[in-house]
Amino acid sequence: MNSEPPWAERVQQFQQILGQSWSQALQSLPALGLGAQLPAAAPIQFSQPKLQALQQQYLQEAQQLWVQGLQGRAETRDRRFSGEGWASNPVAAFSAAAYLLNARTLMGLADAVQADEKTRARIRFGVEQWMAAMAPSNFLAFNAEAQKKAIDTRGESIAKGMQNLLHDIRQGHVSMTDESLFEVGRNVGTTEGAVVYENALFQLLEYKPLTPRVYERPLLLVPPCINKFYILDLQPGNSFIRYAVEQGHRSFVVSWRNPDDSLAHKTWDDYVADGAITAIDLVQRITGAGQINALGFCVGGTILSNALAVLAARGQEPVASATFLTTLIDFSDTGILDVFIDEAFVKFRELQMGQGGLMKGQDLASTFSFLRPNDLVWNYVVGNYLKGETPPPFDLLYWNSDSTNLPGPFYAWYLRNFYLENNLVQPNKLTVCGQKMDLGRLKLPVYIYGSREDHIVPIDAAYASTQVLPGKKRFVMGASGHIAGVINPPAQRKRSHWIRADGKLPASRAQWLDGATEHPGSWWPDWSDWLESHAGKQIAAPRSYGKGARFKAIEPAPGRYVLQKS
Repeated sequence: MNSEPPWAERVQQFQQILGQSWSQALQSLPALGLGAQLPAAAPIQFSQPKLQALQQQYLQEAQQLWVQGLQGRAETRDRRFSGEGWASNPVAAFSAAAYLLNARTLMGLADAVQADEKTRARIRFGVEQWMAAMAPSNFLAFNAEAQKKAIDTRGESIAKGMQNLLHDIRQGHVSMTDESLFEVGRNVGTTEGAVVYENALFQLLEYKPLTPRVYERPLLLVPPCINKFYILDLQPGNSFIRYAVEQGHRSFVVSWRNPDDSLAHKTWDDYVADGAITAIDLVQRITGAGQINALGFCVGGTILSNALAVLAARGQEPVASATFLTTLIDFSDTGILDVFIDEAFVKFRELQMGQGGLMKGQDLASTFSFLRPNDLVWNYVVGNYLKGETPPPFDLLYWNSDSTNLPGPFYAWYLRNFYLENNLVQPNKLTVCGQKMDLGRLKLPVYIYGSREDHIVPIDAAYASTQVLPGKKRFVMGASGHIAGVINPPAQRKRSHWIRADGKLPASRAQWLDGATEHPGSWWPDWSDWLESHAGKQIAAPRSYGKGARFKAIEPAPGRYVLQKS
């Protein structure tokens, strides 16, 4: 007689799954590139106390599910299975509930693996990807909602789904919105302005003042080069740039060029020197201001921090204040992205493109989408292809699909020196543009914003900037994620933000939050009030773009560079 408990065989099956299949599942995902650092399949050891608790929990929940299934009332709270088709079909509802039980169990087994935290994180990530892909909602044969729609429409939904699939194959990515309804310069990126300078890396846009008087210190915005600048200028009602102009700031923005083969050799130093530092100098020369204010968003904030450190090392202080939105400066905590980063992976990228080449924008976009697979991948697979639906128009998701490339040397250097080695916060460890980086030289006041549910720049990582920048600081936490938390105009009266009235910045964000107060609505007015205190006196608004013959208007905003596709 077999003396092993009933669960022994199930655990052995899960061991085989975790030891063999999860790495294959990861390697099959586009652009993730984890194969270089995944360990070879090996016997996996589990924490016995955790395993026993998981066994007991599984048996209890399986018994409850079986009883519910016999009574025809298996229930799920997962929105993937919330439609009427699932609720009205007991077999489908039971299969969904059983899938969720097995998914929870697999994730529990991943947490019970005896290994270092990074290995467990990779296993959790792999299991999550596999389970997200295997959901019964992703298959027409099991999706009761899609089947019901096919019957109700007499097959029209299936025909439309095939059309959607062929369309997305031709365009090279899954449609998250009806992209035919948007056009940059027509109904997104429409704030009035002009290109007043361009080089190989960027165009500098100046915006038309909307007030008769402007502050004497202009504002320069440095957006991420991983995406296009018009995330800050979607439509008039949610344009951060338009909001800044309406507050009386003479505003400029860097519009990065979408790299092609001619830029495949560009480096991090090029983006700092010929990008951010050049833009700072240009804004000073065009406006005649002794100092300007600057804002960096995401990777644009990291580039801006490097530019400020280079200038400080040269004894220059052209920027009076800096704003960092969802920016990594201290890379100690990189969240879910840490599963990709180790010496083998970075070295692979260095050999692949460290001396030249392009990191394709669509590969980057796919990677970021798979960080939230249910929301940003399978949700659209089900809606577009199984149900034959056209996703609703959404400007933010249109921007999200408008991907950009990165020069290989820039990308490889960025991975090693920031994500892998976190060199920026180590004084004099990093050399950029010939200067040793020391953030301790940055005495200027800074405004630091982080989003509470950000999966790209975790909120604790955003807060960590308060501990490495020495000047006077203001930290604000907003609700929602990496983009939606930032693009939160006051008129919409959405979400909340948190501020600590006493201005204290203790060692951890959790300690900071203990003394913070929640405020309904957008954080933009708080930033505007803060920036006003660093903007100087008001002067007459300029009547024309640029300055003289050298910096005259080249073309209307949003310019040519933003229109270039990957």
